[in-house]
Amino acid sequence: MPIMETEKSNISRAEEVKVLANEAFKAHKYAQAIDLYTQAIELNNQNAVYWANRAFAHIKLEEYGSAIQDASNAINVDPKYSKGYYRRGAAYLSMGKFKEALKDFQQVKKIRPNDPDATRKLKECEKAVMKLKFEEAISAPQSQRRSVADSIDYHSIDVEPEYSGARIDGDVVTLDFVKKMIDDFKHEKCLHKRYAYQIVLQIREILRALPSLVDISVPDGNHFTVCGDVHGQFYDLLNIFELNGLPSDDNPYLFNGDFVDRGSFSLEVILTLFAFKCMSPSAIYLARGNHESKSMNKIYGFEGEVRSKLSETFVELFAEVFCFLPLAHVINEKIFVVHGGLFSVDGVKLSDIRAIDRFCEPPEEGLMCELLWSDPQPHPGRGPSKRGVGLSFGADVTKRFLQENNLGIFIFVSFNIFLSQLSVFIPYLSQ
Repeated sequence: MPIMETEKSNISRAEEVKVLANEAFKAHKYAQAIDLYTQAIELNNQNAVYWANRAFAHIKLEEYGSAIQDASNAINVDPKYSKGYYRRGAAYLSMGKFKEALKDFQQVKKIRPNDPDATRKLKECEKAVMKLKFEEAISAPQSQRRSVADSIDYHSIDVEPEYSGARIDGDVVTLDFVKKMIDDFKHEKCLHKRYAYQIVLQIREILRALPSLVDISVPDGNHFTVCGDVHGQFYDLLNIFELNGLPSDDNPYLFNGDFVDRGSFSLEVILTLFAFKCMSPSAIYLARGNHESKSMNKIYGFEGEVRSKLSETFVELFAEVFCFLPLAHVINEKIFVVHGGLFSVDGVKLSDIRAIDRFCEPPEEGLMCELLWSDPQPHPGRGPSKRGVGLSFGADVTKRFLQENNLGIFIFVSFNIFLSQLSVFIPYLSQ
């Protein structure tokens, strides 16, 4: 068949596959849509629409790194194709990279000056960039910053006589208080801000005293429960406790990060977990996830929820306390548990993790970033992260890390926008 006819056939077939991909996208089958758009691109990689559509599907799966790459390819194919800039700007915006997003939406505005959605996104980015510049202008060095906790005296806050919710007597958080608070939350009643302050300030001191990597000892014959992302799903959390029992010294839990965002009851979730930790520090262990950060909380809902249900001061207080959460745990010297994953280099020791200065917002690179953001991949070696932060790592990388640190099992959260679940890596089962 002549080359021209082959090209025409490929172009025609690519359009047919694109139609199937669009149908999968409309059915919310985003992974399937990505596979089909990939087939279309393989048949005709000079169609900017295919690249931009696949970028949109990646955005739906929160694979922002892949979305940025695809959108950039769309722009390279057709620099005047506005959706390429729009998709890339949307991905940057979702990552909290407002300055990069602003440039792309400005370009969309040039190409399509009357597009109302582009105008709205542009104004959103301009407002966010102005706020960033203002915060940078007034910010003090970390060592000179005054903690918001220093300005809070919960003892001076009066509790109204008509308040019928849970109360803390004195300074001790008891099981009776936690049970009453949970029952109030189930009936959509708020905890008085005096007691909310008391819990968060008390957990602040407990967490601040912990190392970045916490060692946990579980006696032989005892059980220990590790839980993945909760993401504001308060009633799912209650179901866990219904099935497995409440946290206690005899029934300990480790919640492996991402307590908040997405769900509508993130405040209830975090106050419940914090209250159990205050009640008995050895009954529950808490690790930081990538959503325990200002940038994620601003985009995915926790900041707005706290501001609505409590106050701006609580927004600042939670942001500070999240910086105190440990980054990783080791159970019985053999089981390594972390929210994200492993590292861009070999040779990282547990001592390196212990030495991380975690009292800050997550950086965009380095060990702390990778502990919170990295994801496993099905093939060996390392690769770029689909999410645009951290990296992807294979089973061979995991085996080397475990061997070098005399560990036996690696527990982490497998990322999927529709299902966050714990995954367990055991070397001899992964040959």
